[in-house]
Amino acid sequence: RAHLQAGLLRRRSAHPVVAALADTAARYRIDPGHFTDFMDSMSMDLDVTDYPTYEHLETYMHGSAAVIGLQVLPVLGTVAPREEAAPHAASLGVAFQLTNFLRDVGEDLDRGRVYLPRDRLASFGVDRELLQWCRSTGRTDRRVRDAVKDMCALNREVYRHAEAGIPMLDPVSRPCVRTAFVLYRGILDEIEARDCRIMHRRAVVPRRRRAAVALRGLV
Repeated sequence: RAHLQAGLLRRRSAHPVVAALADTAARYRIDPGHFTDFMDSMSMDLDVTDYPTYEHLETYMHGSAAVIGLQVLPVLGTVAPREEAAPHAASLGVAFQLTNFLRDVGEDLDRGRVYLPRDRLASFGVDRELLQWCRSTGRTDRRVRDAVKDMCALNREVYRHAEAGIPMLDPVSRPCVRTAFVLYRGILDEIEARDCRIMHRRAVVPRRRRAAVALRGLV
């Protein structure tokens, strides 16, 4: 971390990766704080295994997801002022990560982690023990499905805010971002199509659908 901070500050480093990162950050005027925020969130994964509220999860997602959008935004380019596009870029990173959390609830639970906020789960009568029971028995529970539906609705709100930023991007960059947007939001569609039964089988966008969306992004 200290080596990274020093390299970003001096815009040079003996380490080739840090040197390349520092050069890119300087060239595109990327805030060095985005990289240290990312490191902060990654360090949280060493000992944090759940999040009591959505606000606590937002703190984690700022460094693990929002700043990714903010880092990439200057590279993609914009036709609007960068500061106007930035909140939407941050939302796109958060939207993608929320979808990851919903898709991977079972796998994360196997690793001892629950990313869905504890208070939102509790409002539907769900706790870690119930999630673990569903995972270990192969059975499902209406309370879990209702809690997942609630998180899907929240995720869609974030997608709506993120989508408004796509027209602000450089026209050359819009197709790839739109493709990623459609495919990731498609995972959410698949989760809802199976009545939010996500504990035992990962939701994926069908291969044919992925190919069709990718093809439209290329033409």
